[in-house]
Parts: sequence; structure tokens; C-alpha cells
Amino acid sequence: MADQEPLVGIDRRVDLNRFMGDWYVVASIPIDLWFASEANAYNGIETYELTDDGRILTTYTFNDGSFSGEVVQFNPVAWVDNLETNAEWKMQFMWPFRSTYLIAYLDDNYQETIIGVPSRKYVWIMTRTANIGEANLERLIGIARDLGHDTDRIRIIPHESQ
Repeated sequence: MADQEPLVGIDRRVDLNRFMGDWYVVASIPIDLWFASEANAYNGIETYELTDDGRILTTYTFNDGSFSGEVVQFNPVAWVDNLETNAEWKMQFMWPFRSTYLIAYLDDNYQETIIGVPSRKYVWIMTRTANIGEANLERLIGIARDLGHDTDRIRIIPHESQ
């Protein structure tokens, strides 16, 4: 995988207003860094809100370690870096560090998305509903595999029944 070209965002224009709102994080190659870890996330929900000045306020909330675990919340700010497609974002968790995040897959109905980073080190599979069924989850993991992600590292994120 080291010889792969960097992952890029989708080549069609993302309607940002349709993309905004709640997304259930159903699987991921989780971030596990000194300042942030989602390695034991349960009930993960990512919410996007587009502001009038073009920033995207992001809230990622999950329970740590179990369904009743401590509630953890990340609040990075994002902005679109590729205005042609709206599929490449810069995200800032803490000043002055910025990271590139890519909408690498998005279904036509804005119900399923796969977010990645250029190196493919991390990936997030997100849907508009938490319980998508085993077959649909496997299909989305297959898309992540086709995008070049190491799907052996993917962790399914448990969600309580809605």
C-alpha cells in the first residue's frame, strides 16, 4: 500500500447543505492520539453545521468504552479546501494544526458516506441511521477496501437500538 497514490475526494460536487446534519459513525479506523482517541467509541455521531461565513462546525460525540461510558466530544472546525467539488476539507482540532479530510464516497441520496485522509491511515464509514444491517455494512467496508484502506484495521462502532 505504500506505493499508492494519495486518496482524493469524490469528483462530483457535494451539496454542502444536504451533507450537513447528523451522521452515525458505524465503522472506522479510529484515531488514537495523545490528545484524542476514539478507539473505544460507542454510539458515535458526527454532526456538521455550515455557518454563514463558510466554516463547518463539527461535533463528534460518543460514549467511551461502553454504551454507558463517559460522553466524549470533539469539536473541530472545518472549511472546504476544494471549492470545485466541496469534497476536500481542512479540519482543525487545535491551533495551529490542520488536517485534510476527504469525502471519498457519497451515495446519491446523501445517506451513506466514507470519509478518509490522503494517507488512508484513517477512515470513517457514516450513515444517516445507526442500524444499517450486516449486509449493508459489509458493502460499505468493501467500498473502503476498494478505495485502498486496510479494512483489517476497521472497528465496527456499536450503537444502541434506536
